[in-house]
Amino acid sequence: MTVEIDSNSGFCGGVIRAIGGAEKFLAEKGTLFSLGAIVHNEAELSRLQHKGLITIDSLTAAPASFTVSPKEGSPAKAPVSAAKTLLIRAHGEPPRTYELAREKGFEVIDFTCPVVLKIQKSIREASRRHSPDGQIVIFGKIGHAEVLGLVGQVDGKAIVVEDVPQLEAAIDSGEIDVARHIDVFSQTTKSPTGYEQLCNYLASTMAAPGLLEVHNTICSQVASRHKELMDFARRHDIIVFVAGKESSNGHVLCNLCAGENPRTHLVGSAAEIDPSWFRPEDSVGVCGATSTPKWLLEEVAGHIKNLH
Repeated sequence: MTVEIDSNSGFCGGVIRAIGGAEKFLAEKGTLFSLGAIVHNEAELSRLQHKGLITIDSLTAAPASFTVSPKEGSPAKAPVSAAKTLLIRAHGEPPRTYELAREKGFEVIDFTCPVVLKIQKSIREASRRHSPDGQIVIFGKIGHAEVLGLVGQVDGKAIVVEDVPQLEAAIDSGEIDVARHIDVFSQTTKSPTGYEQLCNYLASTMAAPGLLEVHNTICSQVASRHKELMDFARRHDIIVFVAGKESSNGHVLCNLCAGENPRTHLVGSAAEIDPSWFRPEDSVGVCGATSTPKWLLEEVAGHIKNLH
């Protein structure tokens, strides 16, 4: 049995920047708050937690303490006095978050991905250009951190759809008015094919030409990964895809692999691997999401090599 790690898998540039910044701060100061999980990978979160990173769910709690997300395995409460610095992760945040952080006495270190920052700016500009008659439509996962940050750029006045059926329903109900100007954007980690299908459908329903403006906002690094990963999945007998349970990008890419190779298995760690999946002659491909650390891919590959 042979095992190959996909050389293109692992953290995207935005995540590398955020985690590198957090590690540098933790090495110097010892404690840092992160608003939401810095990366959607449980193993990496645990590693950073041991370095002093404290994940909090929101800034709306009482000033003395904040509820810490139990899924990260952190203590139930964390006093503000433990740290006065708040990390904004690569997903980005709405403007109100920065105001609230200052009100709570935090200094902010902002690691919003530059690609996300550019989209946030584009959404604000599009809203100003076509106000008050224009509409903003975002192709993304409802409730996803990045999407919440994008919607917050226009005070919640944007419509989020996850797929073509949701888009169709929003048009039928009148929530999306195809007789008005529409600017459509995508969450950076969504499927390029899915975005193209959604934009084509929307274009086909518009009341007049020129009313629809499509913005190319899928991260180029993510977009190129789709073809590379499809090729990788076809080259191997079996695929082990490594991603956190909360990773939106992970589920998209794993489904992409499964479409090319039915022997695709999603795992969060080496402990979830079932030896019965493998045959002695298998060529095994190990790959992961933009939120999957290289060290975890290597750990999973090493575990598989030791099965036979």
